[in-house]
Amino acid sequence: MILLRYITFIDPDGNTSIGLLKNNHVYDFRSINNEQLPTTMLDFMKNHEQFTPLIADTLTSQSPTYEQNEVTLLPPIPTPPSIRDFMAFEEHIVNATKQSGITLADEWYEIPAFYFTNHLALSGHKQTIVRPRDCKALDYELEIACVIGKEGINITADEAEDYIFGYTILNDWSARDLQMKEMKVGLGPAKGKDFATSIGPAIVSKDELDSFRIGDKYDLSMKATVNGKELSKGNFKDIHYSFGQMIERASSGVRLYPGDIIGSGTVGTGCLLELGRDVHRWLEPGDVIELEIEGIGKLLNTIVE
Repeated sequence: MILLRYITFIDPDGNTSIGLLKNNHVYDFRSINNEQLPTTMLDFMKNHEQFTPLIADTLTSQSPTYEQNEVTLLPPIPTPPSIRDFMAFEEHIVNATKQSGITLADEWYEIPAFYFTNHLALSGHKQTIVRPRDCKALDYELEIACVIGKEGINITADEAEDYIFGYTILNDWSARDLQMKEMKVGLGPAKGKDFATSIGPAIVSKDELDSFRIGDKYDLSMKATVNGKELSKGNFKDIHYSFGQMIERASSGVRLYPGDIIGSGTVGTGCLLELGRDVHRWLEPGDVIELEIEGIGKLLNTIVE
């Protein structure tokens, strides 16, 4: 079995490339297999089954190109075709509606619901997040996301596994004051989510998580810290809707493409909105937020003005 972690990064000379991350070693696709591999993550994903044997040879026969501390990690997919973010954890939606004074719709238990977020406003590991100018209630959201690996439409939940390329950590940053005002109009979170989403540090191949699998879910611990203090803790296995069910919903009458990102929604207790101000204030410039998911890694960002 080939266990792979895919990254997009800036090398010491300032050039952007893609490659593999293994034990803090970086294997640059430009430097291996006589440049037979693509140089963007989307191009790689479109034909990843063709390129996987070349990668296997690389890990066994070639030396790493860089150490991780020599490169700057970018979002693994800097410009995905789309990002659909679901609300699949029951504990989160129950806690959030209670804190917001909103009634939980019965329809939540009938369909996995999602919204589209800004696919061109992505940040990666250790990159800064600018607090929106008019925001005074900035929040993080601890999520796991799957990345689609092949094109398809009307995919059933049972078929969905064949369409998943891998998994990554997702932070669905939220300007809660902007969000709450705008959602009263009835068109979703919109501007409250428009400014930033973080993913990373890598995309982990689904094979790497096989040992954590429980049916159509995974037993993966999830946690978030702010300035080193643990505030959120959950587990992917507690999700109400599986990624298979989410993909079935997303692809109903609509074609999904390689590189499309499907977010799980926030794990229970995975944001400040759920926890309340008595547990922690809203995020401010200078705060360091670290999300961690077992088997995937850590995603760290710092808030700036």
